[in-house]
Amino acid sequence: MNFREKIVPWEKLPAWRAAFRATGKKLVVTNGCFDLLHLGHVAYLESARNQGDALLVGVNSDASVVELKGPLRPVNAETDRAGVLAALASVDAACIFAEKTATCFLKATQPDIYVKGGDYTPETLNQDERRAVESVGGKIIIMPFIPGKSTTALLEKIARL
Repeated sequence: MNFREKIVPWEKLPAWRAAFRATGKKLVVTNGCFDLLHLGHVAYLESARNQGDALLVGVNSDASVVELKGPLRPVNAETDRAGVLAALASVDAACIFAEKTATCFLKATQPDIYVKGGDYTPETLNQDERRAVESVGGKIIIMPFIPGKSTTALLEKIARL
């Protein structure tokens, strides 16, 4: 399969979700900036995918990354980040979403399982996101991070070169 075919445009997401729901399989959803892909991301995405039958990754838009990370980010454009993610074997689909939080994305995807990284707890997770998942009977799983593997640490290392 061409990785470009795994990128789901926002306007086609409801139809994509309906078609997947019809298969009766469990959809795992996660989201993030995924600005500079590193081992921590790859291990996280593989672990997330292993929680169900397919993994859909929500990719923060460039504008939302600026809001979240500051004016020097993202390093890579949203379409590039979505393409790199879609090329991974563990990712079944990727979709760019515009908002700073994933609430609208989660309402559209209605995940069976929502996976977040270890920098969150059920209590610190955005409560609107939490309600969006729980309102459709979805389960939330927090995955541990691989210590020392982060985009911020990678950018700091690059800056020292």
